[in-house]
Amino acid sequence: MTAAEPADALTAAESIPTGSLTAEAAEVAVAPVAPEVTGPVPDPDPAQGVLGRSYRALTFGIISVVSLIAFEASAVNTAMPVAARALDGVGLYAFSFSAFFTASLFAMTLSGEWCDRTGPLAPLFTGIAAFGAGLVVAGSAQRMWMFVAGRGIQGIGGGLVLVALYVVVGRAYPERLRPSIVAAFSAAWVVPVIVGPLVAGTVTEHIGWRWVFLSIPVLILLPLAVMLPALRALPAAERAPAMDRRRILLALAVAAGAGLLQYAGQDLRWVALVPAAAGLGMLAPAVLRLLPRGTLRAARGLPSVVLLRGIAAGAFLGTESFIPLMLVTERGMSATTAGLSLTGGGLTWALGSYTQSRPRLEAHRERLMTLGMLLVAAAVALASTALIDGVPAWIVAASWIVGGYGMGLTISGGSVLLLKLSRPGEEGADAASLQISDALGNITLVGVGGVLFAALGGGAGGDTAAPHAAFVVVFLTMAAAALVGAYVTTRLRPRTQALRGKRP
Repeated sequence: MTAAEPADALTAAESIPTGSLTAEAAEVAVAPVAPEVTGPVPDPDPAQGVLGRSYRALTFGIISVVSLIAFEASAVNTAMPVAARALDGVGLYAFSFSAFFTASLFAMTLSGEWCDRTGPLAPLFTGIAAFGAGLVVAGSAQRMWMFVAGRGIQGIGGGLVLVALYVVVGRAYPERLRPSIVAAFSAAWVVPVIVGPLVAGTVTEHIGWRWVFLSIPVLILLPLAVMLPALRALPAAERAPAMDRRRILLALAVAAGAGLLQYAGQDLRWVALVPAAAGLGMLAPAVLRLLPRGTLRAARGLPSVVLLRGIAAGAFLGTESFIPLMLVTERGMSATTAGLSLTGGGLTWALGSYTQSRPRLEAHRERLMTLGMLLVAAAVALASTALIDGVPAWIVAASWIVGGYGMGLTISGGSVLLLKLSRPGEEGADAASLQISDALGNITLVGVGGVLFAALGGGAGGDTAAPHAAFVVVFLTMAAAALVGAYVTTRLRPRTQALRGKRP
């Protein structure tokens, strides 16, 4: 991940609670996670792995789609500044991210209800079609508002696809193979995140930014063709009587509330408190009703798994959003070098995910997740030492290697654990809940970091002590959040055989 090098400290400070927050929150829906599903799946051959004859086509198809989504996330972020300038729409730059985010929030819940009602095939292909259409609209836009609209269509497609993919995997693979699929999902992100910015930058400079958007829809056709026969062969699941319209309306309220909060975040005037209050008033009650009962109080079992996802993702990304800014403004690095300091975390994230997939570690899953959150807390604290004179700047890269491994243990391990906690017929709703927690955790903690940074004088260009103190407080806050997540890992195992938290 790279950050644009700020013109001065004040500009850099203002970019955190607006542009960086919106960009990261918008793309969080495509972060590497595993499918949340339940119920026994027939195992035709216990000796087969995920690349065995029965699963090979589906595995290649799903991993290809995940890789393309990962590539799109990194490539589009690279081309976005050029697109905004070309369309004379820098003032709407942040909205191109928030449009994706708010639309995907609604689509996640819709996809969950749709999957539980009719199965994952229809929402999956509808989502892929919408995702591709959004890319085409954005790539051919002649005005910035058209570009923003295209990103919104992409968000609808992305939300539909992600939840549907999780349900597909859960209904196609037996329980013994799910940890391996978790590891494969994480590994599918490694190469795209590394090569995506390079490819997108080259295409943008030599061919044009539009081709970054227009070329991706074509790449989706091959994996779809490969996995279509396997998708059609999926066993039919028990259908819910009808879509829960109440949950769909609540999802609309969440999306609208989040959109208002994002809009308010772009306006530093006092009048922005009005849409912020309205957005919070819509968002908070709806979220409480969409997530499993007891999530915010860390009730044992599924509610704590959902809560942990938001805390872990928020603490990690909340720190990651500020690290490039710190290295650029406090250590004098270029934006490219600062961004490269974080790439090791992506590699070790995949390694951590692979570690938790080992069968002999199954009995220690909760302890591994506790270790993961402690490693994240240690990594955040260690990264903050780069602010101390005499400490080499490479300490950040080393710390993020540790933190990425901890995230692989925690995020992937939690996804596997959730497989055991969902009730049959509610896989889609649970997948949507996890995605909502993920997105809101990122928005909350990155937003809190932005407020603290600005309030403590992070943009004070002439006072070197103020930015130092602001960065320290932000990092310590994220480390504290990671420690809270470590506590939540002690509540992941239900006390009774009632495996799943009830929904309100």
